[in-house]
Amino acid sequence: MSVPDSRVHEHLDRLVRRVQADARVPAVSAALHRADRPLWTRTVGGTGTDNPLGPGTQFRIGSVTKTFTAVLVLQCRDDGLLDLDDPVGRHLDLPAHGELTVRRLLSHTAGLQREPFGDVWDSLRAPDADQLVAELDRAERVLPTGRRFHYSNLGMAVLGQLVARLRGGSWAQALTERILTPLGLTDTTVTPRPTAATGFLVDAYSDEAHPEPPTDFGAVGPAAQLWSTATDMARWAAFLADPAALDPAGAVLAPATLEEMRWPLTTTDETLWGAGFGLGLILIPQGERVMHVGHDGAMPGFLAGVYGRRGGDGTAGAMGAAVLGSSGTATEVFDLPHRLLAAAVEHDPAEIEPWRPGAPAPAALRGALGRWWGEGSEYVFSWHDGTLRARGVADPAGRPPAIFTPLADQPDVFRVVSGREAGELLRLTRDEAGVVVRMHWATYRFTRHQETFDRYDFRAGG
Repeated sequence: MSVPDSRVHEHLDRLVRRVQADARVPAVSAALHRADRPLWTRTVGGTGTDNPLGPGTQFRIGSVTKTFTAVLVLQCRDDGLLDLDDPVGRHLDLPAHGELTVRRLLSHTAGLQREPFGDVWDSLRAPDADQLVAELDRAERVLPTGRRFHYSNLGMAVLGQLVARLRGGSWAQALTERILTPLGLTDTTVTPRPTAATGFLVDAYSDEAHPEPPTDFGAVGPAAQLWSTATDMARWAAFLADPAALDPAGAVLAPATLEEMRWPLTTTDETLWGAGFGLGLILIPQGERVMHVGHDGAMPGFLAGVYGRRGGDGTAGAMGAAVLGSSGTATEVFDLPHRLLAAAVEHDPAEIEPWRPGAPAPAALRGALGRWWGEGSEYVFSWHDGTLRARGVADPAGRPPAIFTPLADQPDVFRVVSGREAGELLRLTRDEAGVVVRMHWATYRFTRHQETFDRYDFRAGG
């Protein structure tokens, strides 16, 4: 039986209040979204204006904006407007760096310098679209392409221009029409509402909180412009983790495409391997085959952490957390979404679904079920949820099985659609009576008994 909501909420509340007090954040807004419980929200502090702080208060979310731009780019790919391995110059007329691919820009492995030309963080004047493009020849390639992760607001700004060009409007229009409206993110906007919180720099040696100047990021907006609420961002995080639950028709993005975005393309720190980066998404492993996917954000006076949770025992469907803070230095904000997600699972895990009998395996496949040996190791082939599956007997608990789907024109040949050897083929071989006597998986031979590669059968003695 789950812990009563009041006790769970009290625990989550204390986590938020502790960060607000210890990190000295003028305002914190947090939210937790999950498919099996009502939305949880908590706000602590004040907006810095005459407006009260509440779940509807907007904060700047900074680089969380990049996750929206990344989804817009993948929408273009799915609509056939580009290929991820296209050089960006194929679609934009650029004076330099047009050879960098869309995939490299999305994964921050293009080697492009971090910011547009000029001291934008000193002047707080961002370029417009024409200036951004015109001055690309003054921007450096600071690392060889593909060498390593190097974060680049400039690269994401270029992708925003790419989306605008392919959609025939502005980045903001595409964002509203293709993501915000379909997902009901009505409190996410390009410019702040009058009721938005004020961002502050909190003095390191006193309790003074000085308001930061408002900034418009211009053509770099696709990297960091958006304002939102914790409620909207928790929903967005849940979408990134479990799109089928929030967008069952795939109107915004197909679940398979988001799965592609979540695949790690690089590590962000080669000495620690504590986080990876996919296509516009930060991936932070939590142990026990649990992954948090999302992004952090920072702009003058604001920090944000927005992450969804995938995998692990007790994780609910559509589970996402967001924490928004009105201090530019309270980095504890970044860790709090992960702590909220972990605490929710620990103190209020998802219900265990009862097992129910299902349909039998097709008659032609029943002879393929059971134990097989390949490469000296033992595997179990089984039929569950309408699919043929295989797991290594020595696989750790929680490792997903390989899942096969038959080829339409070859009933005894299957494609691995997920898990071990994804993309490879499994081929069944039958004897004259139609009994499956041998299999080949990714060309490796599988037999009913353990054999050496030259077919010495230990059970048969040769």
